[in-house]
Order: sequence, then C-alpha cells, then structure tokens
Amino acid sequence: MTNDNVSTQPATDAYVLVLYYSQHGTTKEMAYAIAQGIEDAGMTARIRTVPKVAVETTVAKPVIPDEGDLYCTMSDLKNCSGLALGSPTHFGNMAGSMKHFWDSTVTLWLAGNLQNKPASVFTSTGSMHGGQETTLLSMMMPLLHHGMMVLGLPYSNPELSRTNRGGTPYGATHVSGSAHDQPVTKDERSLAIAQGRRLASAAKALVNAKWS
Repeated sequence: MTNDNVSTQPATDAYVLVLYYSQHGTTKEMAYAIAQGIEDAGMTARIRTVPKVAVETTVAKPVIPDEGDLYCTMSDLKNCSGLALGSPTHFGNMAGSMKHFWDSTVTLWLAGNLQNKPASVFTSTGSMHGGQETTLLSMMMPLLHHGMMVLGLPYSNPELSRTNRGGTPYGATHVSGSAHDQPVTKDERSLAIAQGRRLASAAKALVNAKWS
C-alpha cells in the first residue's frame, strides 16, 4: 500500500530542487553555489526558476524561457527530496514573482506532497540592512504551511561569525550593493555551499531511511 501524500520515486532518482528568482543575477549566483554544495554531498541538484509576473496579467509567458534555467513545474516541486528556495529582497519580502508561484501550489498543499521534506532559504539584497532576515522569514512561511522541515546555518560554520557582509543563521545571503555590482564574497559563497551540503545530507538521510 502506498501513501498518495508521499512521493514514491526510487532513491536513485532523488534530487534536491534549487528554486530561485533573480533580476540582476546575484541570487542566481547564490543558487549555483548552493547547488555545488548539494552535488558535493552526493545528491543531484535540479536548478529551476520562475517567470517574471507580467504587468498585464492576461499576457501569457512562454512555457520555456528563451534563455537561462527552465521554469519550475509543479512536478519538479512535488517530486523533489529537498528544496532550496531563493529570492531577492523586495521591501523586506520575497519577490512578487516567487510569491505568485507559491500562491499556485494549493493542490500540492492539499495533497501534502511536500510534508516532511527538508528545505532552506537564501536571498540577496542591495544593502546591508535591506531586509535580509525578513525576506528569509517570509520565504519560510509557505514552506512551514506545506509541512516542510526548515534548516538554517549553524554557527559551526566559522564564516558565519566573521562575515562582514552577507550570511545569517536563517540562510545564506549576499549583499550586492545598490548597483548590484558587488561580487559574492568568499565567506558568502562558502556559506551557500555549506547550506547546500547540509540540505543535501538531510535529504539523503531521509531518502535512505525511506528506502532501507
């Protein structure tokens, strides 16, 4: 007997979904650093993005973008073994395009498809006090409503204590500057990789326990 609320994918097909929205490329860079950590931990990273919400809501966006990463489907989200969720900060909140995506996941919520799966969040802001923590917390809300297990960054990562730009115990962050031209620092990248590694380790343990 199978539980329809739990994915029945074989362990060999397990992957961690890295889902992000990025306007200037810095959140995307963080996403790829997290994906590196996921791969370092021996899990497959599946990188996906979401389309920008059009001003004219009646205008349909193409199913496949002209360039860049593919748009996330409900199947990508439903069948993941873990999730890393990233968005730039828009007035201390996740971007509207990412919020719009999560507003469309009610079917998965009703079925409990994401329950008991590990997740983490990350962001990029233009300024040091531009709402990094509140943005991370805003992204945690839908994950908690979906029944996911949210992971942060422990202080056993030394970069968390010495960073003078991005980096929080709530999740990896980057300060891009008002012109979005500041490169991701060594500590910011290290924390993103560590976050991906920790998320993948949790996902792998849960997958192995399920299939043992």
